[in-house]
Amino acid sequence: MSVLRVLVGLLWLYNVVWKKPDFGRSSGNGVYGFSRDAVEHPVFPPYSWLVENLVLPNFTAFGWTVLVVETLLAVLLLTGTLVRLAALVGVGQSLAIGLSVAQTPGEWPWAYWMMIGIHVVLLFTASGQVAAVDRVRAEAASGDGRAAAARLLRGWGLVVGLTGLVALLLSVGEDPFASTGTRLGGPGLSVSLGSYNLVGALVLLVVGALMFAAASSGSRTMAWAAVALSGVAAALLYISLSGAEVGLGGDNTSAAYFLCAATVSGVTGKLLGTAASRSERTARHGSARTS
Repeated sequence: MSVLRVLVGLLWLYNVVWKKPDFGRSSGNGVYGFSRDAVEHPVFPPYSWLVENLVLPNFTAFGWTVLVVETLLAVLLLTGTLVRLAALVGVGQSLAIGLSVAQTPGEWPWAYWMMIGIHVVLLFTASGQVAAVDRVRAEAASGDGRAAAARLLRGWGLVVGLTGLVALLLSVGEDPFASTGTRLGGPGLSVSLGSYNLVGALVLLVVGALMFAAASSGSRTMAWAAVALSGVAAALLYISLSGAEVGLGGDNTSAAYFLCAATVSGVTGKLLGTAASRSERTARHGSARTS
């Protein structure tokens, strides 16, 4: 179930990449085009009426809401944070998408029914038990949080660091401050971990190194440094949506990926350096008795 959770998280992580202001309104494509489909190719007439009379007249606010919701879905599912809440939101978001485009020519309605079904499965199963913040929080409640926090933070540090290293190697020879960096993944398989220029790749690499070092040393300071750096990077990438040059070469997917790092570092960092866990104390006590 945890593998399914991560796969769906990657789906949402990829989907946010093309949701940029003005969300397709000027071209008639993107989120705006899909919203118009709900009116022009109705699936459920009352829903079409809501879109025509509430969504389209307030489309800018709606577009930002979609971006925020889908970013949260990507971050929560990939990190295993509040998984059941994320699954419930995912059911609603998938249903909204299906009711918008299922009757549009060229669409495959089963794609949206399966998205709904997958989120229902995540809602009623224990998909936050492996490589998940929810598991760390559960173990912390039982007194064994420090070791679990270190494991999750170390694993994420490796993944983020390797992502940064690959992005760094791919960006060698390119403009280090390019507004659009090299994309890791792409539309062919509909999987991506974001776009990064040389500077963005270096920031990602440093975040991963801080996470790994924090887990290995038990340093809260390093974990909070990872939170701060990844949070600032995500904020700068969102600022770039207004057209400002921030020098990271990223996109919405890159920002969400940085937010994943910030989430894991923030939750696990609070548990680093705490008193030894119950299992650790038991192991040490048993060792002392046999010596």
